[in-house]
Amino acid sequence: MDKLNDTVVLEFVLVGLSGSWKTTVFLITAFFLLYVGIILGNLFIIFLVIIDSHLQSPIYFLLANLSLLDVGLSSTTMPKMISDLLKDKRVISFHSCMTQICFIHIMGGVEMVLLIAMAFDRYTAICKPLRYLNIMSPRICISFVVAGWVTGVVHALSQFSFVINLPFCGPNKVDSFYCDFPRIIQLACTDGDKLEFVVAANSGFMSMGTFFLLLLSYVFILVTVWKRSSGDLSKALVTLSAHITVVVLFFTPCMFLYVWPFPSSSVDKYLFIADFAITPALNPVIYTLRNKDIRIAIKKPSKQRCFIRNF
Repeated sequence: MDKLNDTVVLEFVLVGLSGSWKTTVFLITAFFLLYVGIILGNLFIIFLVIIDSHLQSPIYFLLANLSLLDVGLSSTTMPKMISDLLKDKRVISFHSCMTQICFIHIMGGVEMVLLIAMAFDRYTAICKPLRYLNIMSPRICISFVVAGWVTGVVHALSQFSFVINLPFCGPNKVDSFYCDFPRIIQLACTDGDKLEFVVAANSGFMSMGTFFLLLLSYVFILVTVWKRSSGDLSKALVTLSAHITVVVLFFTPCMFLYVWPFPSSSVDKYLFIADFAITPALNPVIYTLRNKDIRIAIKKPSKQRCFIRNF
């Protein structure tokens, strides 16, 4: 942190998502509605899990934590992105930029661990149903969440320690709507080859490794179910389809950016709209439409209101 005083660049200019005024109005409206949907949808999932006794099971505990993370992850970028669309000059201070990077990678790391935990939960529920409650005990579920936060913090700080001490003395335009390691490292007044390797080895390996681990776990579950009874394969596919959809939506942008850092195009910033806006908005819809227990929990309040009125 001592080298912060030697840094010439005090703020970064975010190029963002520029276009005509019609495009800007459309983007502001779309992102505002998505953000409201993210907040209301995910908080509603958390509220249901807390108040409904039928949702007091490991998978819904993990789902509530995932919803909380989606709110946090989108809140690190979307409010700033929406407000910047209303401005001609879109800037972010050096300290705010570093803080945003930290929060993005902490919560991204936590979400990866939670998705692994949810895959393990589905494996246990499908392949070892009689031992499910013993294996997925409350202690194990809490351990998954704690491990996620520890992983996220270590993952973020291991890269942050490199970036915070870099000399920024030249250009300060970031071709994106948010701050992240690959884009910021490009602006440093130093050789970026070693730093590119650090990003690829850390975020790239973590993203790709977790993605293929999850895919292998789903394949293993389906093969196990198929060997036991081919008729149950369709049920397993229905059960896993929501998780597979979330995994693909979340990891595709991560692998595109971090496996090959130092992007030469602006495609990555459009892909990351999926992680910050689309996926967090779709998660409540995906898990609600494909989950019988949550659909029942949603219908209960309306049934209770009808009962009270009739009474």
